[in-house]
Amino acid sequence: MEFRERVAGILYGDSRLLNFSILPVIVATFIFYYRRQLYLIWKTLPRDLKFLRGVFGVIFDFIKFSRSTNLVLLFNKLVEKNADKTIFYYQDRQWTVKELDEYSNKIARIFQQRGYKKGDVVALMCLNRPELVGIWLGLGKIGVITALINTSLKSVSLAHCVNIVNSKAFILAADFAKDVEEIRDQLSNKLEYILIDECATCFSGATTHLCAEVEKTNGKPVRPSEPIQYSDPLIYIYTSGTTGLPKAAIMTHIRLLYLGIGVKNMVGILPSDIIYNPLPMYHTGGGLLCVIPCLIYGSSMAIRTKFSASGYIPDCIKYKCTIGQYIGEMCRYISAVPPNSTDTNHHLRLILGNGVRANVWKLFLERFQLPKIIEFYGSTEGNSNIVNTDNTIGAVGFKPSFIPKWLFPIILIKYDEETGQPLRNKNGLCIPCEKNEPGMCIGLIKKDPLRRFEGYVDKKETKKKIIYDVLKKGDSAFLSGDILYMDELGYLYFKDRTGDTFRWKGENVSTVEVEIVIQRLIGYKDCTVYGVEVGNLEGRAGMVAIVDPKHEVDLDALAKGLDKNLPIFARPLFLRILSEITLTGTFKIVKTDLKKEAFNLNIVKDDLYFKDPVKGFIPITQQLYEDITNGVVKV
Repeated sequence: MEFRERVAGILYGDSRLLNFSILPVIVATFIFYYRRQLYLIWKTLPRDLKFLRGVFGVIFDFIKFSRSTNLVLLFNKLVEKNADKTIFYYQDRQWTVKELDEYSNKIARIFQQRGYKKGDVVALMCLNRPELVGIWLGLGKIGVITALINTSLKSVSLAHCVNIVNSKAFILAADFAKDVEEIRDQLSNKLEYILIDECATCFSGATTHLCAEVEKTNGKPVRPSEPIQYSDPLIYIYTSGTTGLPKAAIMTHIRLLYLGIGVKNMVGILPSDIIYNPLPMYHTGGGLLCVIPCLIYGSSMAIRTKFSASGYIPDCIKYKCTIGQYIGEMCRYISAVPPNSTDTNHHLRLILGNGVRANVWKLFLERFQLPKIIEFYGSTEGNSNIVNTDNTIGAVGFKPSFIPKWLFPIILIKYDEETGQPLRNKNGLCIPCEKNEPGMCIGLIKKDPLRRFEGYVDKKETKKKIIYDVLKKGDSAFLSGDILYMDELGYLYFKDRTGDTFRWKGENVSTVEVEIVIQRLIGYKDCTVYGVEVGNLEGRAGMVAIVDPKHEVDLDALAKGLDKNLPIFARPLFLRILSEITLTGTFKIVKTDLKKEAFNLNIVKDDLYFKDPVKGFIPITQQLYEDITNGVVKV
């Protein structure tokens, strides 16, 4: 009997064919044919086992916490167990769990007495401080939803954020009284204005000052008028608004619970940890990511009002922080601070966040002698969230080898590079990407809390982010708009956003990849790359805007560096020197206006340059501008 027939017989249960003498041959054959897969499994086994331990922790905690019906009740249990523990460090003051509880109870009582009830929405605008958490926690105790307003917003964008959620009241710090005063005619005349601080002259429309009310209010627990469930919204968080007006994402109690237990178990946050938080607390990263573990597990947090690159490490030393948070370009800013003898006198065991680029990652770890960076990927509203827990430089997460594709929440699909829309096969379904092939990241939508998509307050905007018939007819997924790729070890890497990739001379140009090269050439100054239209030419030419108010950048060296490091189609043809740049609260550069203004000499007042193939960057004069747009100068 042939070897193949004998193996088939064994597999189909014919015990007469089981000759143990050929078992080594079967094993050897199996190992030979699957040697690459077995190697990959072996190489990633420590990573995947650690991931599995985290998953079991999430499941265990979720079962344990499911007896409570909302996040507020979980915080109440922390109050019962650990009332005297310090939960917040702020400037030179410490807040205990009991103090936060009493403050939030007072907020709940004040608003309940003013007629606020479950389902009402209150907008909140203030800089980082413990009271910010106390206010939304207190409002949550009576079922009121808090809309956390970006403190950098003004004018139309600010009015839009307050109006889109139908706010019944607007709580604001005195710092923003002038901004709010200027848009009062764009807001509802029924809107109640409440100042956090005592300030008799800074805002004429305030009906009360919260600090005075808190002083005279009872801090005992308050009963909500209606039961609060896990499915109820607790907070509205706004998207960054890099490509338009911000959208209000719905954060329910159950979503925040999963966020808290996920971060705690996958990252390994301990009750003994002190977390340093300089991130804006009106966004998920600063306001919820590590705040929720503090509220349900009892970890502590040191809060800084606003991020300071030079103050980051000194603050971590001062408060004896064991975990630091970052977002966007923060790590680059901190690394740019001149070295100090105290750079390594901290107690940090890891930093956690998203947006650090691979070229800064290693530099940051070595400079400050940090054990590791934990980089995660996700969005406020999305369900496609992953985390890189093993310090693999540049990766934003990974897919464990033992998890089947249908169970993993993230899928990378082929997309049209011109329109940014998913490509479909002959059956009308999306086409999954191969290993190392860039694809659009989507998150399959399921009914379970981990993979459901709550969307936005504006349901029309929610529909825009959902695609249907993904892997089978009738299923659906959240469309992130981000381009990622996965290597053979399962690591995922961020490549670009669909809106940030442009096409020039028949080639696709990744703005992120070009920015990395330019930052290295200009000493890691702020810069952003985007595509601009040139006359009637097809596609968009590259343009870079650099923040360089003192004109320190050597333009000749930059031009030569671009020629050396980038293919001809990826080299920016236009350069704009900025004195400052507009950043979102998550330290992302707003490109919308830059794209619109392009290199139009009649609109842009900044210095503009054109990259001549021989002379390098030369100033754009009116004549040169007209020659470029009319096609006289060939680009």
